[in-house]
Amino acid sequence: MRRSLVVLSFALASCATIQQALNFQEPQITLQEINVTGLGLTGGTLDLVFDVYNPNDYRLRSTRLEVGLALEDTDFGAALIDKPLDLSPVNHNRVVMPVRFTWSGVGAAARALLERQEVKYGLTGAAMLDTPIGERRVQLTGSGNVPLRKLL
Repeated sequence: MRRSLVVLSFALASCATIQQALNFQEPQITLQEINVTGLGLTGGTLDLVFDVYNPNDYRLRSTRLEVGLALEDTDFGAALIDKPLDLSPVNHNRVVMPVRFTWSGVGAAARALLERQEVKYGLTGAAMLDTPIGERRVQLTGSGNVPLRKLL
């Protein structure tokens, strides 16, 4: 009888975990700021600082995050994080993504960064997430204005 209760309890707990996973909600990603970390004659480096909100009741682990960035309606480049990121359940997570860029073709964005200390952005990309029921590919999109936080 006791063994039956243990098996039943385990089965119910497994069903609850599977039910949560089936109610998967995509994380929400927002670009919060751009930190310029280096400028040179040919281009520079910057960190994109994202707020990633995981609305699920369970931890998600990102195995890959790739983002294409447009600044002032001009393609600015792409960034990739292929190291694991843990996204806490029902919580905001700060994700920093380094980007290298060249000056060619990004004049409007560079001008906006230097003059207004703010820039209009658009991003597209995808994240590969481990969930309790397997890996999922989640499309990412966003747009808005973001402040420049650091300028060397």
